Amino acid sequence: MARRRSGSSRRSGSPRALALGIVLFLLALMLAPPTQRYFAQRAQISAVRAHVNANNQALADAARELTLWKDPNYVKSQARSRLHFVMPGERQYIVTDPATGTTKQTTTAVAKDIASGLPWYNRLIASITETGSA
Repeated sequence: MARRRSGSSRRSGSPRALALGIVLFLLALMLAPPTQRYFAQRAQISAVRAHVNANNQALADAARELTLWKDPNYVKSQARSRLHFVMPGERQYIVTDPATGTTKQTTTAVAKDIASGLPWYNRLIASITETGSA
């Protein structure tokens, strides 16, 4: 009988452990979707914060550039450098250094084999294609 009691005590602990295991499994099963949603929302919030920070930085850069463009001297300097404008009475010289190879050949070959009986648009297209291939 001693053996039966020791065996029955093992069995009496087994249903408790099984019930505890089932409860823990159900608890984990019920908590998994909200936990997944929480972490997904945290990742989404951090992505939106990074996007907002990038937009704020771009806005600050645009505001700095706007203050620069409000200065008439800056506008003049940009017109001179970007558009090659000169003030009245000034003469502009563009110097290129042939030793560095910065100059490009600006001459193009003239298309000579274009028939004169073609319509103007066909002659234009032929001229462009022949000049581009030369």
